[in-house]
Amino acid sequence: MTPEAKVKKAVKKMLDDRGAYYFMPATGGYGRSGVPDIVGCHKGIFFGIECKAGDNQPTALQLRELDKIQMHEGYISIVNEKNLLQVEVMLDCIEAERNASQD
Repeated sequence: MTPEAKVKKAVKKMLDDRGAYYFMPATGGYGRSGVPDIVGCHKGIFFGIECKAGDNQPTALQLRELDKIQMHEGYISIVNEKNLLQVEVMLDCIEAERNASQD
């Protein structure tokens, strides 16, 4: 398993543990370039997660797509082996936002 595949596996487990809806789009030349590795929805809020291995950084196209998600009030995260807990923080923020809107 590649280092990036290990990151994706860990992220999917966190999402599964929280009951989030997500999928991993396979562009393969037919979809839009730069779409995050994992996209989904949790508690009615859209998110995109870009998974990297080591010191790899998102491409300009990936950053553009992540920026678009943020511009539309979605959550984003760029994670690698060292900062996987960012996904938990993102999910905590989503849950807090949903709870605040229900008050």
